[in-house]
This record gives sequence, structure tokens and C-alpha cells, in this order.
Amino acid sequence: QVHLVESGGGLVQAGESLKLSCAASGFAFDYYSIGWFRQAPGKEYEGVSCSASSDDSTWYADSVKGRFTISREHAKDTVSLQMNSLEPEDTAVYYCAALVSPPLCAPSRVLVYSEGDYASWGQGTQVTVSA
Repeated sequence: QVHLVESGGGLVQAGESLKLSCAASGFAFDYYSIGWFRQAPGKEYEGVSCSASSDDSTWYADSVKGRFTISREHAKDTVSLQMNSLEPEDTAVYYCAALVSPPLCAPSRVLVYSEGDYASWGQGTQVTVSA
């Protein structure tokens, strides 16, 4: 059974940092590209970043580029999202997802939420950034 669990969310002030983790179990982690999405209240899911399984290449949304860093620890079956210089606009529930088709994550491809593209979807972790 494919299973993902996010952790590391919390309440911080603008300018501070958080590190989210996505721990995987029950599947061949190295096969899947892993994406991070977020959903702010009243808004659609937004692709934030992803790590490609083929070569660990990465993609970032323009809104987080230069502030967020995604990294994959193969030995621990974990993908982390280091978030620096947080802004109130980053407030959302953050989810990690295993992409059923690894090429869905590529440096030149925008990660867009599409139902059915995921082998697993975590329960989410809340990130709240106060002004």
C-alpha cells in the first residue's frame, strides 16, 4: 500500500523558515517523482515543487523560486521542502504526492494539479505565516 505522510508545518512569522518532510512507505519510492502541492483557503490546488525520479531534477513554481528548495533522501525514502523567507501568501495546507507518471515532473514542465495523476497523496500539513 502506497503511503505518504507529511510533517513539519506550523505557525511562523513572515521572513522565517520551515522545513516540511514527506515520508514514504509501502512502495518503490525511487520509481516515483514526488510533487509538493498547496491549497490556500478558498483556492485551487497549486503545484509548488517536484523532484523527478529519473535524475533528481527539480521544478519550482515562480512564486517560490529562490526561496524554497526540494531535496530527496533516497536512503530514508523522504522528500523535504525547505521553505525560507516565508510570506503570508505561502499560508496553505501543503501536500506531497507520488506522481503515477514520473515524467510529470520535469524542469521545464509546470506541475499542475490533475486528479488521477497520483499513486498516493498525503494527509497534508498546515503552514501559517503571519505578517
